[in-house]
Amino acid sequence: MTTAPHPLVTRARQLAADALAPQAERVDQEGVPTSHIAAIKRSGLLGVGAPKEYGGAAAPAAVARETAEILAGACCSTWFVQTQHHTPVLTLAKTTGPVRERLLGPLARGELLSGVAYAHLRAYPRTPVRVTPERRGWRFDGTVPWYTGWGLNDVMLLAGVTDTGEALFAFTEAREQPGLRASEPMRLAALTASHTVSLELSGLWLPEESVALRRPYEEWAATDRTKTANASPAAFGITEAALALLDDDTADPLRARLDKLRRRAYELADHPSAHEHVQERLAMRTQAYELMRTATTAAVVAGGGRSMTLTNKAQRLAREALFLLVQGQTTESRTAHLNALAGNDRQGRPYTSA
Repeated sequence: MTTAPHPLVTRARQLAADALAPQAERVDQEGVPTSHIAAIKRSGLLGVGAPKEYGGAAAPAAVARETAEILAGACCSTWFVQTQHHTPVLTLAKTTGPVRERLLGPLARGELLSGVAYAHLRAYPRTPVRVTPERRGWRFDGTVPWYTGWGLNDVMLLAGVTDTGEALFAFTEAREQPGLRASEPMRLAALTASHTVSLELSGLWLPEESVALRRPYEEWAATDRTKTANASPAAFGITEAALALLDDDTADPLRARLDKLRRRAYELADHPSAHEHVQERLAMRTQAYELMRTATTAAVVAGGGRSMTLTNKAQRLAREALFLLVQGQTTESRTAHLNALAGNDRQGRPYTSA
């Protein structure tokens, strides 16, 4: 956490207190409204990590994490829609070419909101979305199982795998068009409010100028695995929100665990080598989830029968915690979490007493 509030942290707190938290239960039932997205765009938070020369804040990672905690703890559905935006921004910041010059500025300044359609890449060697060269561009075919922010996003970063085993990422408008059709919004156990759909791709053609990244799959996956090994700030935000519903006797021991766990998790996230301490990163991720589960369960217990109403905050937080257990999941993170739940060590062997 930052010692002195960064301007974006102050704006995030204001936004959370004035708009997100007071409406969170209603949003959970009715969906993230366009007014929330407009407020996020005005706040400057969409450019938290973007280069200053393109209108972003180029803020430290600690600021991005703190603002994520604040937004997730206030309204996880709104956080989840806007968090998709940051991967396209960082992708463009690291590339060159026409698509960077066309989109990085509007995305960094919050003039446009981007979604992402690439989680299906983690299913490789299955290829839910196939990409083939066609007419000085690329043809996309297949199914994107999850796309968040449909009807709220302006553009999307779409990915698939080529016949030569490359992961290819390209931008397109987030709307129905020839070769792209969206399903009806999904009804989910949690975060139905996030406007999540599946996308059917049947010959969607995008020009070469829309490509933002093209890289051998294994090279992309190695980088992806290091990012998803870290504990999510959203988990800490949900935990904080749940602890605020408890009395001091119950909350204080859990808060002490939270402070210690968060400190170490963020130290690992800031380590100069993302490929080191992977097992400890996964352990911190798992422990963050278990603490979140404990805190949200305690909030439900403390609320009694009232916690079973769909408009109850503790019940909403518990469902959001359930969602975060699988958000950004990879084979490695799933295995580490399941081993911990089963009482096994990192190799899947049962723990034995000394």
